[in-house]
Amino acid sequence: MLMPKRVKRRTQHRGRMTGRATRGNFVAYGDYGLQATEPCWMTGNQIEAARVAMNRYMKRGGKVWIKVFPDKPVSKKAAETRMGSGKGNLDHYVAVVQRDRVLFEIQGPSEEICMEALRLASHKLPCKTKVIRKVVEVEGGAENE
Repeated sequence: MLMPKRVKRRTQHRGRMTGRATRGNFVAYGDYGLQATEPCWMTGNQIEAARVAMNRYMKRGGKVWIKVFPDKPVSKKAAETRMGSGKGNLDHYVAVVQRDRVLFEIQGPSEEICMEALRLASHKLPCKTKVIRKVVEVEGGAENE
């Protein structure tokens, strides 16, 4: 499961997920990407399940980049515990995903294989997503590849 090796502080505030991602909102490495269309918290297990689904479908015929990492600690109180008496213990880590953030990038042998692999991965994730293509810069302006 994905988690940080060390953390500076054991707990964090919950925070907000409003707005759009200003970083990581375009395909940088691969040819196709899976972009979030709504904000969510994504656990390490969900990221790993999506990665496994893509790799199994492609039969190791392509390359996958994971663009999100779960570094936010989430605490949870034990079952049947009374209110108060401080914050709960650390339960798991999540990646805070804003709208328009690219979650995975993929490069494969063909477009059909890449599209199907990303579709299978999207079923494992807690937010709505869409598949986007890499944009190539040309002298007249941006152009889809």
